Amino acid sequence: MTDGGGRRELSGAVLGAVVAGVLALSASGQRWADVTAQRRSPLPPVSGALSGGDVAPLVTAAGLVLLAAAVALLAVRGVGRAAVGLVTAAAGGALVWSGVRVLTGGVADAAVDLPGLSGSSIVSTSVDASPVWPVLALVAGLLALAAGLVTTVRGRSWPAMGRRYERTPATVRPRTDEDRAQDAWKALDRGEDPTEPPPPARNADPV
Repeated sequence: MTDGGGRRELSGAVLGAVVAGVLALSASGQRWADVTAQRRSPLPPVSGALSGGDVAPLVTAAGLVLLAAAVALLAVRGVGRAAVGLVTAAAGGALVWSGVRVLTGGVADAAVDLPGLSGSSIVSTSVDASPVWPVLALVAGLLALAAGLVTTVRGRSWPAMGRRYERTPATVRPRTDEDRAQDAWKALDRGEDPTEPPPPARNADPV
């Protein structure tokens, strides 16, 4: 693989981890569901709201892990980069699992933990869940999973991001007749005789 192709893949993996992390954190802070509990008469019904952190706490944790992984991808190489890819894929898997769990009815389990929505006075509980934020977490998980798997498989061969800026040491060019002629003219300009050998270097007097 050429350095150019490796850098493009590395940039894509970093961008994928960043976008997935931002999507996950954005989704976790939103209102995922409204819960209403009917209580025994004459008590009125009570209601509450569930955020992504209440329903799927792994979403927030996975988002933070992905942002940290994006930075780590730029800092490490070789086996270390492949290990970061595994962590990225694991965070993506957690997001996928959280999104699927909520979309398949996992909100009711979190509703019982809301204050006032559990106890012997509760007759029934209804949940009005929004599918938008679980789907967003699911999309973020798939993106992170793809970035992590690509990094795990191909990341060892990717170059370091700063390699293009490294300078190779300059090679010493042998002196030519033209160089020596120019040195002679410069010596004449200074009033020196270019045919005389240079004076020997003097050592510093010992103390």
